[in-house]
Parts: sequence; C-alpha cells; structure tokens
Amino acid sequence: MLRSMITAANTMNQLQQQLDVISHNIANVNTTGFKKRDAVFGELLAQQFQNLPKTDEAPRFTPDGLRLGVGAKIASTHMQMKQGLVVKTDRPLDLAFTKEGQFFRIFVDGGIQYTRDGAFYLSPSANNPDELMLVTADGYAVLDENDEPITVREGFKNIQVNQNGTMQFIAPNGNVMQTVNIGVSYVTRPQLMQALGENRFAFPADVSAPNAVVNLANNNRTSISMQQYALEQSNVELPKEMSELMITQRSYQFNARAITLSDQMMGLINGIRS
Repeated sequence: MLRSMITAANTMNQLQQQLDVISHNIANVNTTGFKKRDAVFGELLAQQFQNLPKTDEAPRFTPDGLRLGVGAKIASTHMQMKQGLVVKTDRPLDLAFTKEGQFFRIFVDGGIQYTRDGAFYLSPSANNPDELMLVTADGYAVLDENDEPITVREGFKNIQVNQNGTMQFIAPNGNVMQTVNIGVSYVTRPQLMQALGENRFAFPADVSAPNAVVNLANNNRTSISMQQYALEQSNVELPKEMSELMITQRSYQFNARAITLSDQMMGLINGIRS
C-alpha cells in the first residue's frame, strides 16, 4: 500500500503541472501569435522482480519477472509551431507570418529577442523628437535586418509592406520616403527557446544562436512570407484543450482515489494486527 501511495502521489504532482500547461494554453487562446505547449510524460525509475519459476515455458512478449514503477513525470514541454489562423484587420502596421518558424526580432533590455506578434505601432523616438520608432504593443523596438531599430521621419502618408518584409513609407505626393527591411529570423530549434512572457522568446546564454536561428537577410529574404493588414491568431484549439483538461482532471481524481483506498487498506491491516 505504501508503494501505491507513493506512486499515486508522484503522478498527481506531475498531473498538476500538466494542468498548469493546459491552463496556460487556454488563457492565451486569444493572444496574437501565441504558440501552445504540450506536456510529454516519461516513466520514473522502475524495479524489476524476478519472481517467476524457471520452469515457466508460457510464450511471453515481455521480459521475465514483474516490473513495478513509481509513477510518471513530465519529461518536457514542447512548443507547437503549427501556423495559427490569419485574420484580416484594417491597420497597416498589423503584420502576420504565413509560414511556420519565422519570428520578428525585437530589442529588449540590451539584447535581441523574438516574437510572432505582429501588432506594431509608431512611437516617438527617445533619441530624435522628429522621428518615429516602430515598436511592439509593449514598447520594444522592432529591428531591421541589420539589428538596428526601425525609425522614420514624420510626414509620410501611407505604409506598404510586401510579402518579403520590405517596408516602404509613402509621402503625400506618392514618392517613397524610406525603405527598410524588417528583421526576420527562422528558428531551426524552437524547443531551445525560453518563453519570457508578453509573447517574447529568447535563447539561453549557453545555447549557440547560430546553430538554432538563421537571420533571413539579402537573398534569404525571398523565403519570408508576410501579410500586411493581418494578424496571426493563437494556434490553441479550445475544444481539444478542454478535452485534455477533462482527461487530466479524471486522471488526477483516479490517483487521489488510489491514495484514499491505500490509506483505508492500511487502516484495516493495522486494525487486524491490534
């Protein structure tokens, strides 16, 4: 009974973490560019009991003996890069990727971070009052292909962004005032990225960025797929998450019941011994 209680308690602890992952997904179902995470379970250490007689000649498809585990654990949580639904808007600064694995580069706290949220704004530049800076909804500077903040002088009438991420500011007379290439990266190993909140991601200090991310510049810009006047929605499927939530809750209840029954059986045994 003690073993069953330990096994159930271990599994309940991990199921609680899975509930946290599912709840986080559901909470961000309407977050622009959000990528869901899935919990992957693995088995904890197991003990092998060789208690079968050597004369047992029955056909087996498993190793001899009895294998007893001590519960399950969350081995990892994987970010799913599946493309979210692209929804049209009426803002020229709303940009959406239409390919998986591509991220905008932004400047945060002295370093480069990544985001799929393309809801951008123009904010007065701190360095030049006559310039406007392209920023995220949280005020972080959006970088160009040379990792410099994107700025423009006031006086333009329109903004055009093509499929390859080239942004043009159009003057009232129809001429192009300024052309800039938005900084876009293709992340080859998204599972190495750390979620920092506010829909931002970064690589840990011990991860070699050149092996995990490719900056799409020069000739590589032809692989960029971007749509103006649109935003990418979260790739969270609410019905599926609700189903996973109910299954996880049932599993939690099952293990809690196992602890209750084990405790009752131990109480009966103690009563018999006394």
